Amino acid sequence: MKVLSFYSTTVGKKLVMAVTGLILAVFVLGHMAGNLQIYQGPEKLNHYAQLLRVSMPLLWTVRLILLVSVVLHIVAAVQVTLQNWRSRPQKYAVSAYQEADIASRTMIWGGLVVAAFVVYHLLHLTFGTAHGDFKPGDVYHNVVSGFQVPLVSLFYILANIFLALHLYHGMWSWFQTLGFSHPKYNRARRVFATLYAVVIAVGNISIPVSVLAGWVK
Repeated sequence: MKVLSFYSTTVGKKLVMAVTGLILAVFVLGHMAGNLQIYQGPEKLNHYAQLLRVSMPLLWTVRLILLVSVVLHIVAAVQVTLQNWRSRPQKYAVSAYQEADIASRTMIWGGLVVAAFVVYHLLHLTFGTAHGDFKPGDVYHNVVSGFQVPLVSLFYILANIFLALHLYHGMWSWFQTLGFSHPKYNRARRVFATLYAVVIAVGNISIPVSVLAGWVK
């Protein structure tokens, strides 16, 4: 009951968003690092993918943690957003929007784009149901042939731009939620959030761009 009582507060919801957001942000970084092995050739990437499936109980445990994190993150975010809309006067809301940066302005809609992207990404490269030439077990082939479709690559690129903006604002807010909101920390927070978002964006976007350019084939 104490947990539910704490969650009912704005602070509780923001803490849930911070913790689940951190879990997802760390996963995104690790996922990107694994995918970048595509530059080392098909054997390296396919071997990496095979290693992930060696321990199915561990793999499904990680997937369950990620699924729970995604659900809790979305639910808490929606509840906090609705609560903010109800509690703020219209004039204040307009003023706050005008003063916000692009990352915070696109946080809600960007989150929806990222959620849609995750669903498509799973159907496209994990399950293969949205892939016209999917070969089970041949991750390298699936990635290359998938990104050879310009519209697919364009969607991945745009989605990762929104993901980067979401990560930037999320990382900035994460420090604030945990109490590191003193002005003397602001520069370090901004630099860290920016670097994290840029690394993720450049790493992920480089793959479809490299396939379209013919550098990876």
